[in-house]
Amino acid sequence: MRKNIVAGNWKMNTTVPEGVQLAKEVCEAVCAAQDLKCDVIVGVPFTHLCAVKGAICEKMGLAAENCADHEKGAYTGEVSAAMVASTGADYVILGHSERRGYYNESIEMLKTKVDLALAAGLKVIFCCGESLDERKAGTHFDVIKNEIAGSLFHLDAEAMGRIVIAYEPIWAIGTGETATADQAQEIHKFIRGILAEKYGAQVADDTTILYGGSCKPSNARELFAMPDIDGGLIGGASLKAADFMGIVTAF
Repeated sequence: MRKNIVAGNWKMNTTVPEGVQLAKEVCEAVCAAQDLKCDVIVGVPFTHLCAVKGAICEKMGLAAENCADHEKGAYTGEVSAAMVASTGADYVILGHSERRGYYNESIEMLKTKVDLALAAGLKVIFCCGESLDERKAGTHFDVIKNEIAGSLFHLDAEAMGRIVIAYEPIWAIGTGETATADQAQEIHKFIRGILAEKYGAQVADDTTILYGGSCKPSNARELFAMPDIDGGLIGGASLKAADFMGIVTAF
């Protein structure tokens, strides 16, 4: 059975001391909560990984926000998947629209990153989603299918068991706009359908699919009530422990 997950994505925010304090606040709230219905993950900058790992409890998971598309070598400033894993991180976020857009990360590059992350023992939170222009043009289903198939469909069923998919409508990230629960459910159902076509119903049913697009405590409960939405990849609302926990407890 697939897991419900709420994962924070801090992006390029907080200094290391600020991040440790935020992680401790989230950890205290997670430990104090009764009968949580989801796994809780914090996705933090590279600089924070070791310190935050030491600040969180065993109930929580830790994610990096990216990794390099090379195993090792003369790539100054890059951080390999093996380096990420050596910090104690459990997950790496790959394919976020900001990485695709600002840093021109291609489907082929992300395919390589996925392989390196899995080889290093990490689980992957793989992001996909359409721009406003693509949605208006009616090509959003094709865009999402191409992103998933191009970077993931070379994997076998066992490897797919270590992939979490996050649907992020690009037009709803950091804009205050949110896909309606029905719009989000439509895409999540579509993603599960293409997984079923490739891998069969069992793999599709077992794959966690998260919503990422201005998810807040005020709309999380409605989103998470949808049958194919298994949690959220949370940006801005993950930077305040109370807001983040308001989403965690929406389950």
